Amino acid sequence: MDRLPYGSGRGLVGLLGAVTLSLAAAGLRLALDDLFPPGFPYLTFFPAVILSSFLFGARAGAIAGLLCGLLAWYYFIPPYRSFVVQGGTWIALFFYFAVVALDVLLILWLQRANRRLRDERERNEALAARSELLFRELQHRVANNLQMVGAVLHHHERDVSDPLARVALSEAALKLELIGRIQRQLYGSDGSPVALDSFLAQLVDDVMAAGGKPGLRHMLRVAPGIVLAPDVAIPLALILAEGIANAVEHGFTGRTSGCITVTVTREAGAIALVIADDGEGLPPDFALDAASSLGLRVSRTLARQIGGTLSLCDRPGGTALRLVIPDRAAHGLS
Repeated sequence: MDRLPYGSGRGLVGLLGAVTLSLAAAGLRLALDDLFPPGFPYLTFFPAVILSSFLFGARAGAIAGLLCGLLAWYYFIPPYRSFVVQGGTWIALFFYFAVVALDVLLILWLQRANRRLRDERERNEALAARSELLFRELQHRVANNLQMVGAVLHHHERDVSDPLARVALSEAALKLELIGRIQRQLYGSDGSPVALDSFLAQLVDDVMAAGGKPGLRHMLRVAPGIVLAPDVAIPLALILAEGIANAVEHGFTGRTSGCITVTVTREAGAIALVIADDGEGLPPDFALDAASSLGLRVSRTLARQIGGTLSLCDRPGGTALRLVIPDRAAHGLS
């Protein structure tokens, strides 16, 4: 349908098509002449005109209309096999050419509308492809810039003598580089947010690899189909990374083996992230609100910003960090 009319811009194709259809219509009308009552000279010719216009364009339709009109006049309007005008012949011919002209004009208008729609669709497809390319390039550049700033902070860390300042610069650089990696994985090629089950898999692998303890195992269980608003997914990913880093650093002190389990589940009206380990557990006097760790303080702040609640507690055989985000906050609803 999109390629119609055939042979557009090549008059010979349309001419041959119009002549062929007109002669076929005349042959069919002649073969069925005994079956038709008098007064139907154009019965098989109208379809030939419509098909010529539809398949080969308005010019071919006009040629078919003229040729079919002459054939009908010559063979099927008395006196037969002549172009003599008698009685109502002029009226019959007038109505025939009026109907033919209307048919050809309607098909011409429909084909022009179809051509405009096709051109518009092609422009939209080109714009969509260009937008996708620009979005991916922007996403790539943002991620590169964040990781470059992290690398610069790492470079300046060497020139700082204060241990606390070095630690702060190192953590800031690591978080910027992490955000850069998250930015690369956060969106699909069409610009839509990626579901958590595919988004977190690579992130957990990266964070575990960065922990420097290859003997630690990890398991990831994420309920399928969970998609978060980007301004919620990034804080959640940062909290997840901080929780895994804390488990690796503090839960497995002096140990080279163990397991960290990350689960994301749907609860009643909320989404829950749990990072559990089978490590040493929390100190007896530990309180999350009083924790001095910069990472935990940042995690608490991020949890509040996205309307979630953060808790850290002992569990049988280890520790569990739990983040609960209400559905409305998780999907960016106020």
